[in-house]
Amino acid sequence: MDHEYRSGYRIAPRRVSFDWDDTPLHWIPDEPTATHVINVLHLLLPAGERWFVKVFKEALPLVGDGELLKDVKGFMGQEATHSVQHAHVLEHLARQDVDTRPYTRQVDFLFDVLLGDRPPLGMPVSDREWLRFRLSVIAAVEQFTAVLGNWVLQAEGLDRAAPDPVMLDLLRWHGAEEVEHRAVAFDMYEHCGGSDPARYARRVLGMAVTAPTLFYLWGRGSAYLHRHDPELRGRQRRYSLREHNKAVAKGLLPTWRELGGAVPRYLRRSYHPSREGSLRHAVAYLATSPAARTAAGAIGRAAAS
Repeated sequence: MDHEYRSGYRIAPRRVSFDWDDTPLHWIPDEPTATHVINVLHLLLPAGERWFVKVFKEALPLVGDGELLKDVKGFMGQEATHSVQHAHVLEHLARQDVDTRPYTRQVDFLFDVLLGDRPPLGMPVSDREWLRFRLSVIAAVEQFTAVLGNWVLQAEGLDRAAPDPVMLDLLRWHGAEEVEHRAVAFDMYEHCGGSDPARYARRVLGMAVTAPTLFYLWGRGSAYLHRHDPELRGRQRRYSLREHNKAVAKGLLPTWRELGGAVPRYLRRSYHPSREGSLRHAVAYLATSPAARTAAGAIGRAAAS
């Protein structure tokens, strides 16, 4: 297990804010495909991370480990902040004539109905088992967010492309916090998921549901943003795998191997997410992030007053 893990480090939300007034629609210059593929985050995360918090709140009474409880509460605070900040980006897109509501309504249906408080379609699943399944899905999603967070912190291709600095800071602040709390959802599931072999089987099921669903939603979201981009005006209005792979080759998007490799690692019985990325690198970015530094300064001034 990573020596950085569980060394007295405390996970806590940072009350950041971002000014979107000067951020262009194509915040990676001349790269609409890379821009829109990454922008799918803003379509998925507001509803998704609200759902994370709701499910974890339901599971809190099951947590009998004081240290884990502190981590879970810190995780919930960070995820709630992520949801709010990505929702602000949706407002920014709306001001630029990109209406994301038809797509985000479908995302809301996924989390509020299909993964809501009760199993859909009257499935004969107990409340406890349904909670455990949803916790397994969150753990699987967090495997991908840790991989993406680690990628964006190291993505030199993005730096070379001269992207909008506010959007890059949002992505790297969020990515750093995903690496920071990369093990919490997994630990929460393992703690609340019952005994093996059912616990491990459910972990496999959670990933089997999550991985194809995420890839499907990402492809649909990328296609949606291309179709509704008012600046493309008939050119490149369709998302294409060819253009996606060009962006990957430039280092503007993670490779398919990086994304796909997250699955077999996660399915190893001995696996623990503390092996994804580096807490030291994540904290180093958070120490230099303009938004995180501003938030820390505001907290310091409030404490001193």
